[in-house]
Amino acid sequence: MKVVLFGATGFSGKAILKEALLQQHQVTVLVRNKSAILIHDKNLTIVEGNVMDKYTVSEVLKNSDAVIQCLGVGGKGNGKLTTFISDATNIIVEEMEKQQIKRLIAMSNVGAGNSISFQPWIFTKIILPYFMKWLKVLIDDKNRMEPLIMNSKLIWTIVRCPNIVDKAAKGTCHPTLDGKGLKLSITLGDMAEFIVQQLTDPSYAKQAPSISN
Repeated sequence: MKVVLFGATGFSGKAILKEALLQQHQVTVLVRNKSAILIHDKNLTIVEGNVMDKYTVSEVLKNSDAVIQCLGVGGKGNGKLTTFISDATNIIVEEMEKQQIKRLIAMSNVGAGNSISFQPWIFTKIILPYFMKWLKVLIDDKNRMEPLIMNSKLIWTIVRCPNIVDKAAKGTCHPTLDGKGLKLSITLGDMAEFIVQQLTDPSYAKQAPSISN
């Protein structure tokens, strides 16, 4: 499958890129700096440019079958209001619709959308707004992003992740739509495998599973 990956240089994006190539997809990545991609693979095309440029996004998307969007702000960001992910997603969705590219997999956070109800009261009312303001800023932007995707004409899957830990993959991933069985974390490898699997698995089409180990 011909896949465009946005966010390939981030913590999650690097693992997703590696997994997509492992599963023999033809992957095109859009990055600000080509030197940030250290992987060399016959199925990898690297394009240098800005995701906020509609023309660049349009060109990168040409002749592709699907898109994975795992954009971030660089770790925890600076704690200030950001609309980067939602603004970039709006451009990606619009250009996908123009080119009739249907399949979109997008990363989000547990705590966005209705998954906020999966969290304990002390986390949502005290810890998040007062002690993890950086995360609240990111979730706020994901809350702007998610409706853009859900209200589109695309066949989308939004994957909501808890804390992603850089540990050995466990080989298990528990997706939930109602929060039952949801744990606090998922390994980097298991997250990447689940996201890439969604390219060819329609089980969660137009749904937003939260995943954990």
